[in-house]
Amino acid sequence: MHIDLNADLGEGAGSDEELLALVSSANIACGWHAGDAKTMQQCVRWAMRHGVAIGAHPSFPDRENFGRSTMHLPPDEIVANVLYQVGALAAIVKAEGGKLSHVKAHGQLYNQAAKEPELAEALCEAVRRFDPTLRFFGLAGSRMIDAARSAGLVPVEEVFADRGYMPDGSLVPRSQPGALIDSEERAIAQTLSMARDRRVTAIDGSVVPVNAQTVCLHGDGAHALAFARRIRERLQAEGIAVRSSAA
Repeated sequence: MHIDLNADLGEGAGSDEELLALVSSANIACGWHAGDAKTMQQCVRWAMRHGVAIGAHPSFPDRENFGRSTMHLPPDEIVANVLYQVGALAAIVKAEGGKLSHVKAHGQLYNQAAKEPELAEALCEAVRRFDPTLRFFGLAGSRMIDAARSAGLVPVEEVFADRGYMPDGSLVPRSQPGALIDSEERAIAQTLSMARDRRVTAIDGSVVPVNAQTVCLHGDGAHALAFARRIRERLQAEGIAVRSSAA
């Protein structure tokens, strides 16, 4: 068995270099919710040094609220916004001698696209226009996965080590209790359940099936580095190899 372990990086957490020694894929902020050109360049260099697959992490234009505000923008504007951000990171990756591997939306753009077909389709259309060989990371079982397949992209179904789940397989909104997992042992147990058994326990106790192809750790989380170390150790102890979905 194997699974991809990814982290959202370039968001000012200060542990990016250490995390890149532990994960197999990196989603690098493109400046609209966090980060800037220099941060992007440094993250790309670290990722290449550690042999980590590099992905773009585009957001709504919402730096003030870290990309977590609900927005309803026309599809053509979403396409242009995503092209702008992915193109910026891709230029840096190319200049450093690397190759962009995937795209994963950030924050509320991600959460809305998981439920809104039109938004998911616009996201996938932007990726398809830019480079149809890029993998598309989306919430396991969500509208994003359907949209990626329809657009002819390769979807990678994502689950979360440090987030709670609703009974419908969506993430618990950050405004509600149970949204964040702060317990190291609970994060490990949830990751193993998803990676090995293809299921996760929702906040109401129900069991939700998931097709876990990549596991996300939020790089800005208070326990990100400790979680990454322990989760990688436990995965390997269980005979589950950690490797990029692009490998």
